Amino acid sequence: MKKDDLKEQYRINRQIQAREVRVVSDEGTSVMPTPKALSIAQHKGMDLVEISPNAVPPVCKIIDYSKFLYQQKKRQKEMKAKQVKTEVKEIRFGPQTDDHDYDFKLKHAREFLEEGNKVKAYVFFRGRSIIFKDQGEVLLLRFANDLEDVGKVEHMPELLGKRMTMFIAPKKVPTAKKTQVKTVAEAPKKAVDQESAHKSKQKEYKIPTIEGE
Repeated sequence: MKKDDLKEQYRINRQIQAREVRVVSDEGTSVMPTPKALSIAQHKGMDLVEISPNAVPPVCKIIDYSKFLYQQKKRQKEMKAKQVKTEVKEIRFGPQTDDHDYDFKLKHAREFLEEGNKVKAYVFFRGRSIIFKDQGEVLLLRFANDLEDVGKVEHMPELLGKRMTMFIAPKKVPTAKKTQVKTVAEAPKKAVDQESAHKSKQKEYKIPTIEGE
């Protein structure tokens, strides 16, 4: 918000139209005619600022207007800094994704969730690969199970056209920090050595439940 916009939000001194106002000060609050409140503010070398115009009577504060605007601007910056922008990150699988590719995407999905972002995981079926839709569902459920310590399933796997999609939300919302926008598609195919081949055994999985059920 620009400083000029902030100024237009508040009436001060002679701009205040109410006949009486509730004045808030360090000593407490008191209702008095507006001219009297203006006189007190002028006597103190300060301004009468209307901070709650919809109250009956309107609430005003006796304060230096420049100081008041500075405080409001500082408060807005602090609130903005505390806000965490949630983004949806996509993780794409094939119906026959190998373990190396799976582990690569699992790592990135974990990072996304820990940063406070949602994950949209989906299996894309090309041509006749749609016959492996059951295998795709198993893959997504395994994926959700492996992320259950950092994420919760918002939407169970659902087949729409050539995509089977599932949404996972973060369990914790972190303090504000900048996140890098990226989409993980198919990982580059790399030669799998003998040690990696040993890991090819499929992990056990359990069907996750949606929170609240």
